[in-house]
Amino acid sequence: MSQGGLCPPDRRLVMRRYAALGVLLAVGLTGCTVEEAEAPPPAESEYSDPAVNRPEARQSDVLAQLETVAVKGRAPRTGYDRDHFGRGWKDPDRNGCDARNDILRRDLEDAVAKPGTQGCVILSGHLEDPFTGEIIEFVRGQDTSTEVQIDHVVALSDAWQKGAQLMDPDERVEFANDPLNLLAVDGPTNSAKGDGDAATWLPPNRGFRCDYVARQTAVKVKYELWVTSAERDAIRRIVTTQCPE
Repeated sequence: MSQGGLCPPDRRLVMRRYAALGVLLAVGLTGCTVEEAEAPPPAESEYSDPAVNRPEARQSDVLAQLETVAVKGRAPRTGYDRDHFGRGWKDPDRNGCDARNDILRRDLEDAVAKPGTQGCVILSGHLEDPFTGEIIEFVRGQDTSTEVQIDHVVALSDAWQKGAQLMDPDERVEFANDPLNLLAVDGPTNSAKGDGDAATWLPPNRGFRCDYVARQTAVKVKYELWVTSAERDAIRRIVTTQCPE
């Protein structure tokens, strides 16, 4: 694989991607339009389709998906390194923008892109943070960019301990840059999450917990990762008490 981007996925990954999209249950954040006079927006991707990004998480459907996820113990963290999932952000949908800026554009309201970058460098916008429910003003800069971070809904370290060690390198890069597994969120809250799973960490915003665990479940189905028994029980409890029937 070259350093410039992802190699074309093999047939197995393509088939699993589209199978997962067909049963996707998680709810993405409201999309936005980048207003930019001097540069055209980046090319659309399969993930910009509202039917993919914003379906409603239904209790029975999420539980049915959860039943397909294997239940095992957590493997040792031995050998984990962030670089096993690729260095830096890649361009998984090949629209010319890296995944971080794609997600900022998707999740920020009134996002503004830097002129001359074809919409690929997001300078500002405001985030209706799903983790806290608060409004965060995003301004790109050395001292301000970290106020909004891109969360891996299924943390990379958690994935490593639940099946990602068995993935080939290209698949791990795909996982780390997949918009299904990425959300723009409050930076300090994301740091507090660390590599927690549903059994050890949940968003403070209770109104988002159903959508959050539904998305975690969809990601684990797509990449054939497993859950611990405590994680499965936590997801099931949230879904049965907080997701609509």
